[in-house]
Amino acid sequence: MVMAWRRSLWLAAFALAFSAVAGAGHAGETERVQAEKTSPDRPLGVVELFTSQGCSSCPPADAFFAELATREDIVALSYHVDYWDYLGWKDTLSRKENTERQYDYMRAFGSRSVYTPQAVLNGRAHVNGANRGEVDGALAHMAKSGEGMRVSVKVSRTSDRVIIDAGDAGAGPNDAHVVIVYFEPPQTVKIAQGENSGRKMTYWNAVTGIQTAGMWHGKAQRYELPMSEITKKGGCAVLLQSVGKDGMPGPILGAAFIHKPSNGAQDL
Repeated sequence: MVMAWRRSLWLAAFALAFSAVAGAGHAGETERVQAEKTSPDRPLGVVELFTSQGCSSCPPADAFFAELATREDIVALSYHVDYWDYLGWKDTLSRKENTERQYDYMRAFGSRSVYTPQAVLNGRAHVNGANRGEVDGALAHMAKSGEGMRVSVKVSRTSDRVIIDAGDAGAGPNDAHVVIVYFEPPQTVKIAQGENSGRKMTYWNAVTGIQTAGMWHGKAQRYELPMSEITKKGGCAVLLQSVGKDGMPGPILGAAFIHKPSNGAQDL
């Protein structure tokens, strides 16, 4: 009876010690995986907001986007479109090319129309940009399901150039464009007319230009850009984005900021 009791006690102690070690290992593994998903080389995701100063539904989305733009684990880019300018206020940050990118996404998603505020997430899905729950939920789901940033993109600098190192693909699409996106520092705009007349809004990361800098074919590859082109245009990000045979934008596989301006908003 005593020996059986001692044996049970020893087994219980062994099980407790093993579970503690296993638990520590599991916790360490979980922390490592989470750190990899939100590292500067591999952020949680990319949020592209299509918005307009002339759209009465956009201010809540612009305010939420401002929060996303300050996060270190999100590459947030805002595309001001021009099709609401007829309502009485010409968006001071709108560009025809931004509207064209939204229409390209519309065709890629098989949609029949565009709208604002629209948030395109990782180039894979779109939701109402003012719906915090949908944006956060979709990004978290994509990260868990393998539709997040699965390719690392590392940015480094020398005195005269920016170096972009794209990692290996692993499984999945193995071809993508290296897309450079330029954007403005935060700017505060006083809207004098239109649906948002009287509002004073601060807009973050408003896109001013997009260009393709090269191709990536699934293997680790290095790209170089002149530093002078990066610093003179405000902010800059790089997207590793697959493109369909029809030229339409597809899933974004990796992303990083190349240059992120300070958070001080300028009045316009």
